[in-house]
Amino acid sequence: MTTTTWGMRIHRTGDTGEFHREDLPLPPPSANEVRIRHTAVGLNYIDIYHRTGLYPVTLPAVLGMEGAGVVEEGGAGVTDLRAGDRVAYAGTLGAYALHRNIPADRLVKIPNGVDDVTAASMMLKGMTAQFLVRRTHAVTAGETVLVHAAAGGVGQLLCQWAAHLGATVIGTVGSRAKADVARAHGCAHVVLYREDDFVARVREITGARGVPVVYDSVGADTFMRSLDCLQPRGLMVCFGQSSGPVPPLDIITLSQKGSLFLTRPTLMTYTTRREDLLTSAAELFDVVRAGHVRVEPARTLPLVEVARAHQELGSRSTSGATVLLP
Repeated sequence: MTTTTWGMRIHRTGDTGEFHREDLPLPPPSANEVRIRHTAVGLNYIDIYHRTGLYPVTLPAVLGMEGAGVVEEGGAGVTDLRAGDRVAYAGTLGAYALHRNIPADRLVKIPNGVDDVTAASMMLKGMTAQFLVRRTHAVTAGETVLVHAAAGGVGQLLCQWAAHLGATVIGTVGSRAKADVARAHGCAHVVLYREDDFVARVREITGARGVPVVYDSVGADTFMRSLDCLQPRGLMVCFGQSSGPVPPLDIITLSQKGSLFLTRPTLMTYTTRREDLLTSAAELFDVVRAGHVRVEPARTLPLVEVARAHQELGSRSTSGATVLLP
């Protein structure tokens, strides 16, 4: 029997005024789906890309790619989840709602010792950090790596994880307050990119060798100069574009700067297979529970204030995670 729930929905792309609290139909879960009641919903920069239309979605849409909650009901074929299980997910659109139906194979159980707000704040960011340092480029002890936006939600986790693996982390940030955050989360060197030339600093720190990998979620403002930070055959990992999209690139540039590699990875690709999702989540929970990667308490806002949350995130005035409470 179809009932109703509520969520924050957009009917067209645009500014934060497009969000509206609406009643939503809630049918029974289909085969291999479960119904969950959200207890916490993560906020991520990709949500802004969806809201503005940079990453197109089918409209009208309930945005949000990450959440935690409690299983209420399972559809036919669901055998490993039951009512009352605490679960979390990342990478599946539709989180800005009190309830939702979601494929059971996209969910992971939240282990004891991790609360729902923490889970909702770290699944997308944490599993992104996992694939970046473990799979896109397998960070090894003794390396020096460059991380832009080191005080951001992904940046804090990525820098700690890389440091845990034995790397020396150079982080760039936009303010002195964020520099303190970056230092407290794994960065051995911090560069204020508005005041200092980060290319010159990387060359100085590495003895002119450059780094084997750059992790860049900033995009337009940092992309081209990041290429100059790389060693020959180094890897440019562009996994976001908070300052705007990277302009078209003549690929001869990659050869001219040292036979460089370039990738634009997404969590969705890296967790398409269930076994990859489970491995990524398990490694994340392990490093967090062991204390190697510290997840700072998230700032919380009511879900109905999602427009405010988007405004603050888009201004790049925040550090760490924000979680929305239905």
